[in-house]
Amino acid sequence: MRALRYHGVKDLRVDQDVPEPKCGEDQIKVKPAFVGICGTDLHEYFSPTFTPSKESPHPVTGESMPVVIGHEFSGTVLEIGPKVKTTLQVGDKVAVQPTIACFDCGACKEGFINCCDSAGFVGLSGGGGGMSEAVCVGGDFVFKLPPNIDLDVGVAWHAVEAAQLQRGEDALVLGAGPIGLGVIQCLKAHGANKIIVAEVAEERQNFAKHFGATHIFDPRHDDIVGKCKELSYGRGVQVSFDCAGVAASVKTACLAVRAHGRIVNVAIWEKEVPFNPNNLVFGEKKYSAVLGYQGKDYQGVINALSEGSMQPEKMITSKIHIDRVVEDGYMPLIKEKEKHVKILVDLST
Repeated sequence: MRALRYHGVKDLRVDQDVPEPKCGEDQIKVKPAFVGICGTDLHEYFSPTFTPSKESPHPVTGESMPVVIGHEFSGTVLEIGPKVKTTLQVGDKVAVQPTIACFDCGACKEGFINCCDSAGFVGLSGGGGGMSEAVCVGGDFVFKLPPNIDLDVGVAWHAVEAAQLQRGEDALVLGAGPIGLGVIQCLKAHGANKIIVAEVAEERQNFAKHFGATHIFDPRHDDIVGKCKELSYGRGVQVSFDCAGVAASVKTACLAVRAHGRIVNVAIWEKEVPFNPNNLVFGEKKYSAVLGYQGKDYQGVINALSEGSMQPEKMITSKIHIDRVVEDGYMPLIKEKEKHVKILVDLST
């Protein structure tokens, strides 16, 4: 079959002779339709982290470069293994949770498979990927999409759940990239009151407003902490989400919340940054972090999409062909990131 594979740094190739996977007894075989390109894909292109090298195969999949890429994908069911307990049928539209876990480490045994000691992702760490004609995944990781959801809208839910947001609370979102915009939509779906956004790019500010931000500020010119306190009668917001991942955003996220407020780190960091714990101590604030997602997050998003409380279609700024993923996908997201949010690779035709 045809598949886009990662062979090494800046080396993506559409290979024509990749063996089509066989559906295991406890697996579901899916024909991918749309695959999203996210920040992790861009990072891996230049500096592989989740993609296993030839010298160090992934401990769960046993695979190493080249691997099929594409971990954000939807598609249709091609085959269902005989041991899978599901109501799914061949032809159903589905979204795939790309989690790879060992199911045997301490985190897995406690139910936190997203924190597995050998964590990985389908489409990054072996086990196939969305940018192919077929991929097989565990039956528990395939979620049926309701009829009113198109395959190109197939996620930040986990972060908002982790924050234990209560309806009517105020929130600050630092950074309105794809993850930040997802958080904004999830906050709105969860019933947040004021959704304050700090973002420098004008186009992304416009996206934030469209998706539910009630107040938008530019951290280059505005005092974000002061604005948050001004909008909350001097107390600060109840919760902040750091989706920017820069040193200044950590400090702002901590200082903008009120006493006993919550700070959720959603960003992935490439290097250490200075941090003063007193920004938490004075106010007994709680700092937590999220990694990836769990099955309940996928189902929560699907339910919100079905009910109409989330309408993320406008996050899709372009659809491209598998033969031009780098030229029409990666490069625009790197060089023109102010213009794009989510670029999809269309495999449906």
